[in-house]
Amino acid sequence: MLGSHCSELAGSPLTGAHFFMANRVIIYIDGLNFYNGLRDAGWKKYYWLDLPAFFSKLIKPHQILQGVSYFSCIPFQKERQDRQAQLFLANKLDPRFTVHFGALYRKRISCNKCQFVTSTFVEKESDVRLASHMISDVVNNKCDVSILVSGDRDFLPTIETIKGLKPTHKIFTFFPPHRTSGYLKRVSDRYVDLGLHEQKFASSLLPHQILNSPNNIPILRPQKWS
Repeated sequence: MLGSHCSELAGSPLTGAHFFMANRVIIYIDGLNFYNGLRDAGWKKYYWLDLPAFFSKLIKPHQILQGVSYFSCIPFQKERQDRQAQLFLANKLDPRFTVHFGALYRKRISCNKCQFVTSTFVEKESDVRLASHMISDVVNNKCDVSILVSGDRDFLPTIETIKGLKPTHKIFTFFPPHRTSGYLKRVSDRYVDLGLHEQKFASSLLPHQILNSPNNIPILRPQKWS
């Protein structure tokens, strides 16, 4: 379901004035949030996604998709690294797609009661990079609409900062499946639940084999994502 104030995405045609005010769009994807949302929805088959094609289906015809910026980190496990690399190679064939890496750290956790020690992985820098790029692109007039793809309320200050710098700038939030935030809904001009757009996911899958890679080595869909 589209949010209660999503008419600009799905409603009647806009006026000519608004047409020129809101035509350049940049997408900012919180990669871990997006991936975990698909995983929790049981949508592993949609990991192999043509991201520019998918998001092109979610903006108005008069709007121009300037870029899709994906913020993530490189996994520790070699198999996961390889699968991620294939996805990024495939999407980089579209010049609008860029990847920005943070870092992944192993964090040791000990139980206060039994002293059992385990470890987990913590992502660092990705969210800050995303926030910095969103703000910089608005300051440098690179877009008229910023679309955040995340359900993480930590981006609330980012949106508030942009609105303080340029109150007329439009900010939409696209929530990955099983990810939402009432805080982000309140500060966004529009919001969309991507979990209700499965058909757009299904129609935006990359080919199982891509032959036109820069090094002439085929880019293959990971078997685990079938």
